[in-house]
Formats: sequence, structure tokens, C-alpha cells
Amino acid sequence: MNKLTDVASGLTGTIRIPGDKSISHRSVMFGALAKGTTTVENFLPGADCLSTISCFEKLGVKIERTGTEVTINGEGLEKLKEPSEILDVGNSGTTARLMMGILSGLSLHSVVIGDESIAKRPMKRVTEPLRQMGARIQGNQDGNFTPISIQGGKLQAIEYVSPVASAQVKSAILLAGLQADGITTVKEPFKSRDHTERMLRAFRVEVEERDDLSVSIRGGQALVSNQHIVVPGDISSAAFFLVAGAIVPDSKITLQKVGLNPTRTGILEVLENMGAKISYSNEEKNGPEPYADITVETSSLHGVEIGGNIIPRLIDEIPVIALMATQANGTTVIKNAEELKVKETNRIDTVVNELTKLGANIQATEDGMVIHGRTPLTGAKLESYGDHRIGMMGAIASLIAKGETTLNNPEAINVSYPDFFAHIEELRKG
Repeated sequence: MNKLTDVASGLTGTIRIPGDKSISHRSVMFGALAKGTTTVENFLPGADCLSTISCFEKLGVKIERTGTEVTINGEGLEKLKEPSEILDVGNSGTTARLMMGILSGLSLHSVVIGDESIAKRPMKRVTEPLRQMGARIQGNQDGNFTPISIQGGKLQAIEYVSPVASAQVKSAILLAGLQADGITTVKEPFKSRDHTERMLRAFRVEVEERDDLSVSIRGGQALVSNQHIVVPGDISSAAFFLVAGAIVPDSKITLQKVGLNPTRTGILEVLENMGAKISYSNEEKNGPEPYADITVETSSLHGVEIGGNIIPRLIDEIPVIALMATQANGTTVIKNAEELKVKETNRIDTVVNELTKLGANIQATEDGMVIHGRTPLTGAKLESYGDHRIGMMGAIASLIAKGETTLNNPEAINVSYPDFFAHIEELRKG
């Protein structure tokens, strides 16, 4: 349990946000599938990404890691070996779902499990289309929950209309399609994160985007490596300090080399729409993933309505957006965010519960929440529920909540941001 107190004199300074979790996962996965050596700079050494490394090591891939530097010696898809152990993804939904797409086309048997949280997260959104491609998958409740058993083999391409905008679903199908006969197409209701498409192209795989919602891949293509990948800072992790800089009085924070992938920048649009003072410098637009330094200052904020096609571009940032809304003048409405219910926790309920403890005027709705500001917050006993983003939201809230706040199970934050509390202290000292 961590004891936290409000900030006396603002947050100032410059920090380097840890590597993007989504890109770190994929750099290891694709490097393992490719022929050649892949080196990764600024890899996120959080628990989720280490689960991905562990799973591929069990499939026979040689991976070396020193801090945030990783080297993957890939020999191609066909060289992956049948694991003698169960593949444990820990708390990582990305590892679980993308692994299922990869394993479905391989002539080997494997079993995927995870922790207690993963066992409650829906997998049928992935197992159902993979079965349509010919994958032989079994699991709890007809393959909706882990443990999942996969007997890989020959796959056929499909055209799949996804009921949800999910990069994990899309990526799993594309990775299976890479091994299928024919051209596999995924169409989404809204455009989700495109890290998979960008990185596949970097590994010399042709991916066709017919329009903004439809992506296709031709089976039988090989990934080719011998490349160096620089992982930009994770904008989902940066979001907590972007909000802190905007709501903590007398603050000015610069975050270095933050990823600016257009499918992830919804948080920046919301900050700007709410009146946050944000500026950009040292922008890098070459390479597969753009990034820049972002500076944010204490701001006078106002409420907004958030919904529609921006939701997939900021779904992981909604907990800290809700916190920011408590410090904005007027009402903020978040809607069309049902996906929050199937994250590490039901984030509609956990966000509302924890912010209410602090004195926020917030109500849950069927697909989001309504927050009335501006409301002073007071220290309370908070829970992370084992969810890293709920834990980080609570920690940032403590910076403006009068008095002492305690956070139970703060170690959950290590999943995506091992240096989170160290960075808070660094900015406190200026």
C-alpha cells in the first residue's frame, strides 16, 4: 500500500515516458516470426511485455534483453517449436489474443492461460473468427475464456466484419491470415490502432487498406528482418502526466519522444478541446511511428462531450480523462465506451467508484459516465483492483486531493510503467 499526498508547489521538469506497450509487444512477436535479427530500443520492460518474451522463448525463439534493449533472433514462422509448457500470458490481453492468431496456423499444439483477470476477459471475439478460418480451438465456455487449447493447422482466408473496433481482434485475424490460403480482410465499425499494419510493412509484408475501416493481407508472405526498431514513448502512459500537468497548480511538464500515431492521439484532441495548454517540439515523422516532445502547463479546463469514432483512439485513457473532467468547469459526458467493461476491470464501475471516494460528482451510464465539475477532491483509501490504469489514475488524483490518499495494490502499475512513482517524485522536486 502506498501513502500519497497532494503537491505543495506544482510539478515541473522533463521525463522520458517508457516505451509504447502495444509496439513493444509487436516488436518481439514480429521479430520472432521473421527471418533475421531484430534489435529493439526503448522496449517496455513491464510485466505484460515480459510475458510476450516468455511465451516466444517457450516456442524456441532466442531472445536477449538488457534493460530496455532487446535482440530477437528469428528463424521464421516454420521454425517455431511446439511448447513443452503452457503459454502463460499473465495479465496481458494483447499477448493472449495475438498469440491465438499466430498459433492457429502453426502445425503444433499449445495451451494459453493467464492470471485471474485474463480468465474473465472475453476471447470469443477472437476465437470465433479464427474458427471460421479453420482453427481448432477449445476453451472454457466454448472458447470464450482461458485456458484456451489450440491445435494449429491449415487455414482459409475470410472476410470478417468485426462487431467491435479492436486492434487486438484485427491483429489476431491478420496474423492468422498471414498463414492462410487467399486474402483475409477485416472490416471494423471504427478504425482501431494500426500498429500491426505499420510494423508488418516494416517487416516487408504487404498490407492493403482499402478504406479507413477495411484491412487486407495475402497469405504466404514471409516476414524479413535485420532491422532496428525504436519504440516511442507510450501515449497511454504519457496521458497520466499530461493530465497531471494540466490540473496540478503551477505545473509545467515536458514528456520526451511520445508516440503520435494518429490512431492513438484522441487524448491530445480531448485535452486541446478542454482548453489544455499543450505544445510540441522535436517532431519526428519519418519511420513507421511518428513521435515528438510534448509540453503541458496548468490550464483552465471546461467540460466536453466525448463519443463516437474517437473512443477507440483513447479507450485506455478514459480513466484519467474522467479525473481531468472533475477539475473542468461544466459537465463532461463520455459515451459509446462499452469496451471499458471488458478491460482489466470493468473500468466504468472502477473509475466511478474510486473518484466518488475522493468526492467527485460522477455517475456511471450504460456506455460511459457523466462527470460534473469543477469539484475539490479529498484524500481517501483507493483500490487499484489489480488494474494498472486505475492505480495510476488514483495516484495522479492524490496530487490534487487535499490530505492523505492511500493506494492499495500499487504494484499493478508495474504492468506498463515500472518507474511511475519515481517519475512523480522527480517532477515534485522540479
